[in-house]
Amino acid sequence: MTHPARLAGRVLLASLAAGLALLVVLGAAPASAHGFSSVVFADVTSPAAGQVRTELGLEYDLLVVSAADAAKDDALFRDGTAAFEDGTDAEQVAALEAHEDTVLSYVTDRFDVTAEGKTCPAVRSGDIEIKQREGVPYAYLTLDHACAGSASSHVVRSELFPDSEEFVRDTKTIVTYDLDLADGSAALDAAHPTFSTDQSTGERFREFFTLGAEHLLTGIDHILFLLALIAGSRRLREVVLAATTFTVAHSVTLILAALGVVHAPASIVEPIIALSIAVVAGWHLWGIWRRGSHASDLAAGSGHLSLDRSGWARLGVVFCFGLVHGLGFAGALGIDQAWSWTLLWSLLVFNIGIEAVQLGLIVLLFPALALLRHRAPVVGLWVTGAVAAGVAVMGLVWFVERVG
Repeated sequence: MTHPARLAGRVLLASLAAGLALLVVLGAAPASAHGFSSVVFADVTSPAAGQVRTELGLEYDLLVVSAADAAKDDALFRDGTAAFEDGTDAEQVAALEAHEDTVLSYVTDRFDVTAEGKTCPAVRSGDIEIKQREGVPYAYLTLDHACAGSASSHVVRSELFPDSEEFVRDTKTIVTYDLDLADGSAALDAAHPTFSTDQSTGERFREFFTLGAEHLLTGIDHILFLLALIAGSRRLREVVLAATTFTVAHSVTLILAALGVVHAPASIVEPIIALSIAVVAGWHLWGIWRRGSHASDLAAGSGHLSLDRSGWARLGVVFCFGLVHGLGFAGALGIDQAWSWTLLWSLLVFNIGIEAVQLGLIVLLFPALALLRHRAPVVGLWVTGAVAAGVAVMGLVWFVERVG
């Protein structure tokens, strides 16, 4: 019979090997969870009758590359890239100002406002600004749209940074608006590039439910965090409670961010998110080291909800890290303005979308893991150890990259 300590050692060694293999497979994954996609932010208001004003926030380097490629403007690419790599915010602004026609042509061809079926001509207003979002420089520019007549509703279209450009994929445009005696939020993408200010509540909430679901599915670090929870959970109830606790926690900070109560820079939030992945995964590896083949057993005298002291401690850790993940979600959604009830309801639906995907993945993965643990406990231990090790390694790599 294999000694428990020897078994634990072998499992950990095999897990670390598997973790290194996963690191090689995912080595090209970016330190940011959303490095292969982009989010455009649009704040649409009506300062006067017949006028619509849009403040657009676009990733600076992506704007430079896309606009230069569309217009074959090599000078913009050269100047803009140099300013991005070695220059200051002022130099980045200067590069865009020097090629204003190219930049505005790209933007207005792909973003517009329509009233009564007619496109409202747009001109630039004010200065270009550079602001940081999740550690990424964003160019902010303001467009004034002249809309003839007194339209009762407006249609906003965004097809910025499409997949066809092959620089990023699945670009989302998060629109906040205060128009036509209505305010709210909308999420635009390639499948739904337009919205009308008279859209129904159901349509708006469906967009944010889908946005929440896609945000989890396309966020590599959020998926790995969930995998770490699944691998380290001993009962179905435990993993469901952990996932729900995570959702509740990030809902709290999302709402507080929308209320303007809390704000944390991405330079702090993103490294902690990466560290949380490593810690939650490492929790299971620590259990294997201490208890070997009994790592999946509940301690005698389990408490409420079938959780022992270790289970409750893990739940507390998940809740604390969930608060930080909520700040990351707030940054991704561009929540940096005064709240509204419509925005809060949209965020609630966004969170429901996240929770639905989490529970769906748990239903798909955890029963198979439970069956494996029941039929072949040692193999189950090796599998969960390998998953936890791989996730922990990736979390630590991302942490180092984001701190640097």
